Amino acid sequence: MDFLSSKRFVTTALVLLAILNVTLLGVLWWQNFVSSSYRSVEITRYYRDTGHRGRELDLTDRQRVAFGKLRREHFRKTMPAVQKIIELKKEMISEAVKPNPDQAKIAAIADSLGKRQSWLEKDLALHFHELAALCTPAQRDSLEKLLNNIYTVRYQKMSSWRGRPHRDGRDDGRNRPMPPPPSEP
Repeated sequence: MDFLSSKRFVTTALVLLAILNVTLLGVLWWQNFVSSSYRSVEITRYYRDTGHRGRELDLTDRQRVAFGKLRREHFRKTMPAVQKIIELKKEMISEAVKPNPDQAKIAAIADSLGKRQSWLEKDLALHFHELAALCTPAQRDSLEKLLNNIYTVRYQKMSSWRGRPHRDGRDDGRNRPMPPPPSEP
């Protein structure tokens, strides 16, 4: 009797192939579904986006270069604060989900977050002022409209979940249209 045609060899080979297939399917499932939740995003590069905004503001080439330089400087200056805010939020979440969270620690983290957020908002306003200083009066008006649209839309999107009806069709009277952006004087 030949070894390759024996019943024992064929059965063993089939069992090994079945185990390898199940293992391969498990690895593929892990890569596609489970490990994606462990990935994090790290900002390593600043991407310039003055193209369409530069056309909206009708910037000269010199103004575009100056805008790009100011934006890069602002990004580099504020990125450490943004990263610290992310760390503090993670720390606050890990404390908040404990069975007995330390209220004093949560308050201290929240205060620290508030100070950093306040600094970021002030720095952003100063950055907008620097950008506006590069503009002509007409461009400054366009810049103001552009910035109002960007931040109004951003915060409306953040709060739009409240205006959606429940999945079961209930409305609870909250499905109201969002207010329009502030009107120009």
